[in-house]
Amino acid sequence: MKKPDMFGLFGQTIVAGLRKKSIVSCSDWASKYRVMGKPFPGPFSFKHHPWLKDMHDVDCDIAVGMKAAQMGFTEWALNTCFYYIDIKRTDTLYILPSKTPDASDFSAARFDTALELSPHLSSLFSSVKNIGHKRAGNTNLYVRGSHSKASLKSIPAGLLILDELEEMHQENIRLVMERQSGQLEKRMLMISTPRTAGRGIHMHYVNTTQEHFLFRCPSCSRYTELVFPECLVITAEAVTDPNLINTHLICKECKNLLPHETKPSWLSTGKWVPSFTGRTDRGFHINQLYSPTVKPAEVGKLYLISKYDKTAEQEFHNSKMGQVHEVEGARITDANITDCIGGYTSDSMPRSGHLVTMGCDQGGILHYEIDEWNFPPYAPITIDLNDLAEARVLRMGTVKNFEELDELMKHYGIHACVIDAQPERREATRFASRFYGFVNLCYYGEGIRSKTISQWANESAITVDRTAWMDTALGRFRGEQGRKRIALPKDMPLDYRQHIKAPVRTYRLDRSGQDIGVYEVAEGVHDHYAHARTYSEIALQFAATLMNPHNISSPR
Repeated sequence: MKKPDMFGLFGQTIVAGLRKKSIVSCSDWASKYRVMGKPFPGPFSFKHHPWLKDMHDVDCDIAVGMKAAQMGFTEWALNTCFYYIDIKRTDTLYILPSKTPDASDFSAARFDTALELSPHLSSLFSSVKNIGHKRAGNTNLYVRGSHSKASLKSIPAGLLILDELEEMHQENIRLVMERQSGQLEKRMLMISTPRTAGRGIHMHYVNTTQEHFLFRCPSCSRYTELVFPECLVITAEAVTDPNLINTHLICKECKNLLPHETKPSWLSTGKWVPSFTGRTDRGFHINQLYSPTVKPAEVGKLYLISKYDKTAEQEFHNSKMGQVHEVEGARITDANITDCIGGYTSDSMPRSGHLVTMGCDQGGILHYEIDEWNFPPYAPITIDLNDLAEARVLRMGTVKNFEELDELMKHYGIHACVIDAQPERREATRFASRFYGFVNLCYYGEGIRSKTISQWANESAITVDRTAWMDTALGRFRGEQGRKRIALPKDMPLDYRQHIKAPVRTYRLDRSGQDIGVYEVAEGVHDHYAHARTYSEIALQFAATLMNPHNISSPR
């Protein structure tokens, strides 16, 4: 048996050590050690994604990437992760939206593949079987989903990476960011496609340098950038037109052609240019017009579809352009609300023979709305009770405790009340038990996608689809064909108006490729009255079961 060449092995170890010591940047490390698969197999290169190079070597505490889909930003995050583990010996926490399937897919498709293709990475990690914990000697990589607060607690990590931040549980993310403040040396990377202004990735990006990638035009030699619509010439008016394939890019300065096939050449002259200097956190924005794998005709096709499809419109601006966007009619406007103001005040009492409901949303205090319902003879024929009815808001306001809700129930003779189940579930349950049969706790569920109300067995609790019921509750403010479907007292509080305007309806595809709509609110903006309005809308379904309206004389 041949003896091992100890001197040779020792020499290789010394050479490897010296080679690692010569690495002074993350981009250098990626070029030396990462090996990639399709679509650009071989040693990692910045040729097709030149904007990534400077991003690899940022030295700020916080770096934010607000970008279009599939622009290489996850490779930036991965390389930064590996560089910090290998060279800096820094524990890293990599957060994805959820544990399953996000963290599992990351382990299989990203992490395991990187190790299989890169011999250096394969030798670096000694323990990789655990999806949530990878070990490289004494250095750790933790992979977590954002939805579980417990799984994010007490993880000491000098490097924090938030991948697809827009899809994450935002409250838990704030918790993790605060926990990192205990680290002497810390770095944070946030990357995501955006959706709406003032929340998610956009909320963090607006506080950064807001940098754009400019390159020298091969025709006019001026530094410019690719922007929509100035740089995209769409050569068709319908997706069925075969001439769509000729859609192309042009320089917005000189209007000359920028061939998609030669992108690596003219983008190699690129550099990041900040919109704001003097800011410590760096932010990077780029759209899919820069992509080496997405042809201009593909971008043009989605734009043509977006002209008549709201989901496609949202997808075009978010995933193709990397921009925040609101489709027309996405939120209630001041004009919508003003048009609904009636000639009465909030000291009005219910009229005889009308159903009365209350909705209540929990927060630091309790926000409520009390509605009187009318069924006009000229209303359209429909099997949808809520569509048939008209709401007259008698009163909206706040109370500090649940006992004050008792007085409202009695004073207004509430026939049905729906209240937010969280966060004070115990107090809400006690309130429901005092008015058993008149009050239901409400949970927003997922996957229902209709106005179906799921009643809990043997409990005063229900589960509903948030979007479907908010569509109905807020849709009243728009009216239809001259018919006002909600009336407001002229002395309504100012914050009621602000809360109703806060939710923005966005459109996207779920994991199964189905169109879904969701309501989102900018960080720090309140929408409690919007939910109180929604809960009162739901309560009508329960009030309508009472054939002969009657007063509640005392709690039970």
